[in-house]
Amino acid sequence: MRLFGSNESRGASAKANARIPRPSSGWSQLQKSLREQEGLRILDIGPTSSTNINFLTAMGHSVYMADLVEDVADPKWARTDADAPFPTEDFVRENLDFGERLFDTVLFWDTADYFPTELRTAVVRRIHEVMQPGGQLLAFFHVKPESGLQRYHLRDDGQVDTQFAAPVDVRDTLTNRQIEQLFREFASYKFFLAKDNLREVLVTR
Repeated sequence: MRLFGSNESRGASAKANARIPRPSSGWSQLQKSLREQEGLRILDIGPTSSTNINFLTAMGHSVYMADLVEDVADPKWARTDADAPFPTEDFVRENLDFGERLFDTVLFWDTADYFPTELRTAVVRRIHEVMQPGGQLLAFFHVKPESGLQRYHLRDDGQVDTQFAAPVDVRDTLTNRQIEQLFREFASYKFFLAKDNLREVLVTR
């Protein structure tokens, strides 16, 4: 976990570095809640964005970073046997240990789409454990397989900027029913329609 850290990838080409704005109904609604409160503890799970850190700290919140897709790619988790299960318990213990911290808000982005099923379930269960009751989580899910992990940058106009972060393929695409099952331990969830290849869900702990 990194507090106020920044490891933004700088590609060689302008295209790789380009930021593309996309409307986000989920972020628009979550932002209203964040502006009504101060001193929240926010967990941003995705490729680190200094834009997000600056944006959220300027609102009076604390920001913690955890790039789990990058962590999964660490060679230490590689399996010599392709049929061997991913070491889920060890991964969660090492990468989702926040001490006594509980979070009010989690920016989960599209992280779940890059995990094997057993790890996806375990990570969401652990996030549920470290969230405050009534806390909110924003997640994106791909409608169809895509190549290229994106970094998401927050904006104050109800949009987020997307920027290529790494050449990683989406592992799975989930149906609405599968997403509901993934967050079944949470109190409620709300889906938002999008015109691009992402569906959004705002989940309440």
